[in-house]
Amino acid sequence: MTMTAPNVSCHLPAELNSFIGRRHEIAEVKRLLSDARLVTLIGVGGVGKTRLAQRVGFDLRRSFADGVWLVELAALESPELLVQAVMECLGIQDRSVRPPIEVLTDHLRDKKMLLILDNCEHLLDECAAVAETLMRAAPGLRILATSRQTLGVVGEQMMPVPPLPMPDFDVARSSADSLKQFDAIRLFADRSQSVLPGFEVTDDNQESVARIVRRLDGIPLAIELAAVRLRALSVEQLLARLDDRFRLLTMGARTAMPRQQTLRALIDWSYALCTEQERLLWARLSVFSGGLDLEAAEHVCAGDGIEPDEVVDLVVGLVGKSVLAREGDQTTVRYRLLETIRQYGRDRLRESGDEAAVRARHRDWFADLASRGQREWFGPDQVAWFNRLRAAHGNIRSALDYCLTTPGEAVRGLAIATALRFYWIATGSLREPRDWLDRLLAAGPATGPTAGPLAGPAADPATGTAVRDAAGDAAGDAAGTAAGDAAGDAAATARANALCVNARLAVLQSDFALAADMLEEARELAKQLDDAAILAEISYVSGLATLLQRDVTGAAALLEEAVAGYREADAPMGVVNTLLYLATAHSLLGHPEEAVARCKEGMAACEAREDHWFRSYTLWVYGIEVWREGDVARAVEMEREAIRLKQPFDDRLGTALCIEALAWMAADGAPERAAVLFGASQERWRSFGAPPFGYLSCHHDASEALARERLGEEKFEAAFRKGTGLTPADALAYAMCESAKPAKPAAAAAQTSPLTRREMEIARLVARGMTNKAIASALVIAQRTAEGHVEHILTKLGFNSRSQIAAWVGEQGRHPGGAP
Repeated sequence: MTMTAPNVSCHLPAELNSFIGRRHEIAEVKRLLSDARLVTLIGVGGVGKTRLAQRVGFDLRRSFADGVWLVELAALESPELLVQAVMECLGIQDRSVRPPIEVLTDHLRDKKMLLILDNCEHLLDECAAVAETLMRAAPGLRILATSRQTLGVVGEQMMPVPPLPMPDFDVARSSADSLKQFDAIRLFADRSQSVLPGFEVTDDNQESVARIVRRLDGIPLAIELAAVRLRALSVEQLLARLDDRFRLLTMGARTAMPRQQTLRALIDWSYALCTEQERLLWARLSVFSGGLDLEAAEHVCAGDGIEPDEVVDLVVGLVGKSVLAREGDQTTVRYRLLETIRQYGRDRLRESGDEAAVRARHRDWFADLASRGQREWFGPDQVAWFNRLRAAHGNIRSALDYCLTTPGEAVRGLAIATALRFYWIATGSLREPRDWLDRLLAAGPATGPTAGPLAGPAADPATGTAVRDAAGDAAGDAAGTAAGDAAGDAAATARANALCVNARLAVLQSDFALAADMLEEARELAKQLDDAAILAEISYVSGLATLLQRDVTGAAALLEEAVAGYREADAPMGVVNTLLYLATAHSLLGHPEEAVARCKEGMAACEAREDHWFRSYTLWVYGIEVWREGDVARAVEMEREAIRLKQPFDDRLGTALCIEALAWMAADGAPERAAVLFGASQERWRSFGAPPFGYLSCHHDASEALARERLGEEKFEAAFRKGTGLTPADALAYAMCESAKPAKPAAAAAQTSPLTRREMEIARLVARGMTNKAIASALVIAQRTAEGHVEHILTKLGFNSRSQIAAWVGEQGRHPGGAP
């Protein structure tokens, strides 16, 4: 079955196969959670703690108004990122300078929620501290943890998760049907059927099946791994090989738990059944954290025994042996090692002596991925790159950790963190990149144009004594100096760029003093390097900081300087980024023509590149200027288009800015609507510490005062309170003039129209006789984008002319429930 629950906040992964048994354990966990704030499921690896926790969470989903949330900790290697991981899971985007635990407790303080902390054993002390802090602050919070040992928190209820029930009597006197009452037998049969359709426990094989599950101690993971072998073996052959393998356990650690020996032995056996190349790939894949794609496997794991073109077949083999789990859909395929399998592979990698080289290749791959993402961010594949980097986030953390903990690698780490500047901002995550940059900057080498290693004198091969004639000295010194200069320049460039990015993030958190110090150091390095791009970046960040501190004249001058510098450095992404703030500055200075000109230039650049991110922010600024000029309807549509562009990024800050602007635009003609939007905005700003549009407070203050005057104080406050009570989804739907809840089932709506909301909007404009160019102008989109939408509409409806679209739109409007 699949875990689905419409209209219920249940943030759990779908079950990919059936859940077998555990009725007693499920009931017991529910009972414990009704009395205790913290329940910890403990047991050996592979016993099924995670699946049990998820099943309980799914069953209890209606008991927690604010949802059931799963925080997967297995791939989290840095204890200091625990709170950040919980915040990411809960969708908390915080840009303030408050400690993360403070932000998290504030978010949970009035929530009624079940939080599942999965795989706590490697972060035991940190999980205990966080759990205790959260429970003290949030009385409606329940925590269900899974671990190999208890957290040790006061009030914690511990429940051991036993192996699945299995027969312990004389099987010969039992029937196959009676055996099926045991969960271990049922699980083996179910998983065997998935690899060998038609498999059944019969009177002929029941004894062998019973002996297999007993040999495996009823551990679910062990049973599942064993069942896979039925692809190639009979039940009797499987049992014989288990017997042979388990006899070797007497050579292992006698102090280990028997079930740990059993699971280890089974994984040993799975490892033994792999080819030499598959074993090698398994070990190398263990460096990945949080999954991988085929391209990453080919680049990181090939070499020294594995050719790049052999990787795909080896991956297929490991998937077939259930060592690798396949994830994703038909268009995007990723792979993941179960954590127990991953840890086993990591042990093998350490034993091989190959770990350092593989980790270095892993770092190189994700450094290159970050670099490519930066180069291609400003272009048509921007959303795809955002999703790719988000999927690689765990591996990026591992790469940065490698750079931080490996001598001489800090400069590479700075390059990775810096290349991700727009990805960090798009995710709403400012604290994590600042932490990485702070630590890498502190670990980095001394910098300067002449910093770096210099070559020493050559040595006589026979004596080891330094020897060189005068000409050789001169040539060698020159070569060494050149190499040293190049290394020093690279380090200085990396440091200067990192300081600029760190300062930019600090400015977005209103940490202006620290940002100024970092920019000053960056400026000295940039002058020494004579680097126009870095100097332009310094001007941009300084201008942004000045604007946020409401010195509009000073900001305009710095931003003009930044635009000129970016043009000189041929950095179009920097130009378009700066233009939107420069347009705002000109608008505030009373220069509407300059403001519009900067917006149009930015829009043209975005359209040429088919960009979403910068286009959305430019539309936000442009819409405000259009509103100030009196064209409210067009301004509103521009803000809504900006919101649509932001959806793939889940850009909550940008969306909040657009909703705020929509409130201003409604103040005169729809004051009640404005009041609701003001209330919704206030709730959104709580997660950012304070509204980040202080330099636009004149618009906010004037619009709110106008809405209060139009509506009256009592009605305004009532509408405002309504806005504060809206969920983020309802607030967004209200801002977009969409019903938060569909008037009819989604399935019925889909049957009525195969078009998306955006396509339906364009279809109506086609029905009004508008050309593609006119549609593009009306919706503030590229003409090529409009043409693409029209082509999609024709394809979906099976039409070949615009007149057919017009007739269809008219027909839809005549049917009850049809498109309006």
